[in-house]
Amino acid sequence: MAGTAMTPLVLDVDGSVGPLAGELRLALGDWQEAIRFGASLGRYQQFRRHLQAQLPPQHGTAWMGSGDFHHLSWLLIEHCIARQRFSAARPLRVVVLDNHPDNMRFPWGVHCGSWVRRIAMHPAVSHVHVAGITSPDIGAGHAWENYLRPLHAGKLSYWSCGVDTGWARRLGMSAAFRAFPGIDALADALTATLASERQSTYLSIDKDVFATDVVTTNWDQGQMREAQAMGIIAALGGQLVGSDITGDVSSWQYSTWWKRWLSAGDGQDTAIDAPALAQAQAGQHALNQRLMAALSAATHPATGQTTHH
Repeated sequence: MAGTAMTPLVLDVDGSVGPLAGELRLALGDWQEAIRFGASLGRYQQFRRHLQAQLPPQHGTAWMGSGDFHHLSWLLIEHCIARQRFSAARPLRVVVLDNHPDNMRFPWGVHCGSWVRRIAMHPAVSHVHVAGITSPDIGAGHAWENYLRPLHAGKLSYWSCGVDTGWARRLGMSAAFRAFPGIDALADALTATLASERQSTYLSIDKDVFATDVVTTNWDQGQMREAQAMGIIAALGGQLVGSDITGDVSSWQYSTWWKRWLSAGDGQDTAIDAPALAQAQAGQHALNQRLMAALSAATHPATGQTTHH
């Protein structure tokens, strides 16, 4: 199957991503109930094999639809590692812009809020930065739900604002928690870090990191402005070797009981009336066009050849 480094790849599971210039679109709608929100490891690996048989040798930013599919970043990042031959000697850094840590305990497989641990502990990944968190998922009331191993191991950092993370100090993990008084300070610090500590980087964006007046998603949202995200992308200029985007908006009613139960517990509502959905998707599409241009400009022209400093 043909593909070039800049070809946008649409994993079309939920029909939420509008047409992108030069795209390669893979029809995956038959997998929506099986893979949306979460899946057993066996089912996830079935999907991985199905997808890998269709993935081109090279592609640009991958678009996955709703944030309910953010766990697909796990297989995309591992595909990037294998394709570009990253290793412990030549590692990949991962930056995730998200309102949630996506490092929460999920003992029944993998879901959209649990995948980060698997990437953080990958031997070819130097570090994962999850930035833009305003969710109470990392507060004291939910501390026990977070996977602690990657935080203790120094392979995962949370960048947050407006959340009390004092519990981390008591467990000797303060270095893994970067707390800021507001989103401006967080974005400035992250931009400076990425610009000065240059390394081959994969960027994953969940658009629920943005404030609600920037874009509408299926999930509770953070405070980031579009200009701040664009600054972070620009800081990765010449370092970016892969990227993906979730957080588009779609409507779905689960037939699987545990998905109905867990998604309701997360305060997630995927039932959206048609006029509201059309309006939300129009705003999403406009933002997607701008993000695609910025990511294309920042992506290293010879992917995988970024110099480490």
